[in-house]
Amino acid sequence: MFEDEGYSLDTLAVRAGQSRSPEGEHSEALYLTSSYVFPSAAEAAARFTGESTGNVYSRYTNPTVRMFEQRIAALEGGEAAVATASGMAAILSLCMALLKSGDKVICSRSVFGTTTALFTRYMEKFGVRVAFVDLTDMHSWQGALDGDTKLLFMETPSNPLCEVADIRQLADLAHSAGALLVVDNCFCTPALQRPLELGADIVVHSATKYLDGQGRCVGGVAVGSKEFMDELVIFLRTAGPSMSPFNAWVFLKGLETLNLRMQAHCRNALALAWWLDEQAAVEKVNYAGLPKHPGHLLAAKQQSAFGGVLSFTVRGGREEAWKVIDNCRIFSCTANLGDAKSTIVHPATTTHGRLSEEDKARAGITENLIRVSVGLEDIGDLQRDLDRGLAQL
Repeated sequence: MFEDEGYSLDTLAVRAGQSRSPEGEHSEALYLTSSYVFPSAAEAAARFTGESTGNVYSRYTNPTVRMFEQRIAALEGGEAAVATASGMAAILSLCMALLKSGDKVICSRSVFGTTTALFTRYMEKFGVRVAFVDLTDMHSWQGALDGDTKLLFMETPSNPLCEVADIRQLADLAHSAGALLVVDNCFCTPALQRPLELGADIVVHSATKYLDGQGRCVGGVAVGSKEFMDELVIFLRTAGPSMSPFNAWVFLKGLETLNLRMQAHCRNALALAWWLDEQAAVEKVNYAGLPKHPGHLLAAKQQSAFGGVLSFTVRGGREEAWKVIDNCRIFSCTANLGDAKSTIVHPATTTHGRLSEEDKARAGITENLIRVSVGLEDIGDLQRDLDRGLAQL
């Protein structure tokens, strides 16, 4: 296997996980089948019990999905991966496989709004206690720990304020309490940051974002040790929030250019952040690539670059933020990110719209906040596009 030979990330992104059929195809094969034919009844029985390895049913064994799982595991430096129908399905599977009633999760307030809703509306419903803390406040994380804590969950950089947490420090804290650290690595991808190497136990992704890179398919994945991923496979086999083979094939194609795309996203985002920081209508720019960002030095230490997502606040409120968004012609007004096309969104009324006003305030989601995912268009064109909206203020 290519992932066992010490190859670089660029090589793994193109080659890891591929297995060829007797037909000798060069591109990865797309296995569009729901089930598999067994050579005998005895072999069928052996596969269903796990006594024999091999495909059983595409809900949890499919060669195309398996190739994607092996490739992203190699890129993240994990032993195994489990692909799911969406990023939220990956987080749900993780919770259902590893938590039980009476357990406690400590989660950063600075996460995707739907992640917050999953923990509060559903995990708490089934007896899992959840505590929310400030991402960068180690005392808050420490203070929330107790004997029932099983998971610490965070995004770094965070969505949408681009806050940065010390992964190694939080991993040490989690392990001191017998808990696991889970990191949503969606904003960075393994091209920029490898949390498992910094001590995290599990990494999750919305593959919908940068792993695809062109906004074509929805999917998710969790990466970690074989022990933890085996638990997720059992849940996947039972509950079925599975990735489709076609989507896995699309994500495999996306991974081939992941590093190249991420470097281009980062260059554009850094240039746009500097430009926004000079605009009179902009109050504040949230991007760790700017030296004045409080997480700049930490991000420079644990990331190879600063990512393609930034946010900024404009002078005014919702009306002014919407005016900027509505006057853009290149930026797409959509909640997705990680696309070759630049996107722009108002978090307070979309991605974080289901949060209470109190929770929005605690998470720093203000009415004048705009999030931008910087795509691969010409940076001058992107600046002129945003200037059209800012000029209205």
